[in-house]
Amino acid sequence: MTLPQLPSATPTSRRTVLTGAAALTAAGFVATPAEAEAGHHGSHHGRRHRTLLTVLGTTDLHGNVFNWDYFKNAEFDNTAHDDIGIAKAATLIKAVRARRRGQPIVTLDAGDTIQGTPLAYYYAKIDPITGGSTHPMANAMNLVGYDAAALGNHEFNYGIETLRTFESQLNFPLLGANAVDPATKRPVFAPYHVVTVRPRRGPKVKVGILGLTNPGIAIWDKANVEGRMEFPGLVEQASIFVPRLKRMGCDVVIVAAHSGATTSSSYGDALPYPENAASLVAEQVPGIDAILVGHAHVEIAQKYVRNTATGRDVLLCEPLYWGMRVAVMDLALEHRRGRWHVTSATSQTLNSNTVSADAGVLAAVQAQHDQVVDYVNSPIGTSTTALSAARAVVEDVAIIDFVNFVQADAVKAGLTGADAALPVLSIAAPFNRGASFPAGQVTVRDVAGLYIYDNTLLGVKVTGAQVKAYLEYSANYFKQVSGPGPFAMADVTNAVTATAPNGTPDYNFDSVAGLDAPLTYDIDIAQPPGSRILALAYGGVPVGDDQEFAMAVNNYRQSGGGGFPAVSTAPVVYNRQNEIRQLLIDWVTANGTIDPAQFASSDWRLVSGGQPITVT
Repeated sequence: MTLPQLPSATPTSRRTVLTGAAALTAAGFVATPAEAEAGHHGSHHGRRHRTLLTVLGTTDLHGNVFNWDYFKNAEFDNTAHDDIGIAKAATLIKAVRARRRGQPIVTLDAGDTIQGTPLAYYYAKIDPITGGSTHPMANAMNLVGYDAAALGNHEFNYGIETLRTFESQLNFPLLGANAVDPATKRPVFAPYHVVTVRPRRGPKVKVGILGLTNPGIAIWDKANVEGRMEFPGLVEQASIFVPRLKRMGCDVVIVAAHSGATTSSSYGDALPYPENAASLVAEQVPGIDAILVGHAHVEIAQKYVRNTATGRDVLLCEPLYWGMRVAVMDLALEHRRGRWHVTSATSQTLNSNTVSADAGVLAAVQAQHDQVVDYVNSPIGTSTTALSAARAVVEDVAIIDFVNFVQADAVKAGLTGADAALPVLSIAAPFNRGASFPAGQVTVRDVAGLYIYDNTLLGVKVTGAQVKAYLEYSANYFKQVSGPGPFAMADVTNAVTATAPNGTPDYNFDSVAGLDAPLTYDIDIAQPPGSRILALAYGGVPVGDDQEFAMAVNNYRQSGGGGFPAVSTAPVVYNRQNEIRQLLIDWVTANGTIDPAQFASSDWRLVSGGQPITVT
């Protein structure tokens, strides 16, 4: 059963100065019956002690410490006026701890910590922590005082050495019961962590914390983990370690799972384990009291999943990503027959846009933040005209053509032998509709805002039939509509599919472009998925099924990310491990000027019944 989200307050000002009890009130904190029963000094009913265990949680922080948008060089804002950053989350965490002083509290994170912002990138690639720097997220999280954190899939983006270095800088364990050695099948990270907390009255409470990461790492970061780690299913590993925690005498078992609650997979059946399995864990593994959910970037204030073996409800809570929300899970405990028992569990999420950032966290990371702001604002070239990705999901735009041009040019330069004669294509997706280059000076942050992921470049050999199949799969992104329009973008994009129950994300819509000649095609969205690509031609000549191409792709696609056909099994003809974002930055730096006349073309268009449509 999913209960309504508890209300969150809306800030009266973007410059908030609230802390402590006032911060909790403004953030929408609701006192629970269990809190009232526990009372200020705990409770003692006859011979039974009662207390309240509070589990505080964040997830998907993605390198956000400050409430700052490095791509816009301004305070972060969105249409909901959310705020971001662990510094704001820290204020809420401190406020709950103060309110619950003397009662047992555990603080957890559900993963995806060290990737996602220029701040995180800088200390992975520019001034890497493997060279002696301390990661800003380690500086911040150590101050907050986490008890444990689950590994997220993005923890593996920069390689195992960077992850292990980050792990060594933390004052708490990174947990991953389903990141295992290929030979021994034993976890290569700590699978669990046990903390003992003392209530005001009664015996100590033994809390077992199990960390589970995402099986999709085997696909998404194949280049970093293949042969070194395997990632079995969450249910499978929880079934091993939850009983172990119970045998160790844990009164309460909490899972931090970097896996959403919808029981879906973006990678389809490419792996035998679902990507979003938190609800399955709750349903199928006895002995779990609550799950801090991550990965899906959605807010679940409170959800219950009934365990089929015990009939007990398991509490699930997922706070919104980037530090926008903090989870507060309240577990009422009663001591009887020699141990503590969970009698009820509720949760809520607190909105960080109502509070001021924690001064200590800000101070700890300020110098690193300033360094990165200087870096991303450094000019690297100029653009002859303004370029925007705002309409990249409904029409061919020059800023995406730029990505394809640089990728294809790099692959062509690296082809050898007979492969050097292959015509070169390139794929690119609109990762960020808000990306743009101004007319005039272009900075690192302009390019970083266009290519926000840390992907590397590969080239694969594909046939014309495979190119068409790839485009058909990409065209699943569009909803099926008829007529010339006009249509709003939302009426034709982000279609719901079996693998994308919340709508196909923009990053799974790839366009394909040619380097030395245009690859042109129509996408007929009046047709059902699988029959939408029309008039596919290279250099004005229809593409033959057996025609061969070298196609520039990113490592996410080549590893199977998104489930696109052919590219994960196609022969690799180029792989120099070059990061695509850095290739774009280097190209602008070397060439000085971005001129769309050099690369822009109208390669594809949306049609209905073969006729162009209008999308506003």
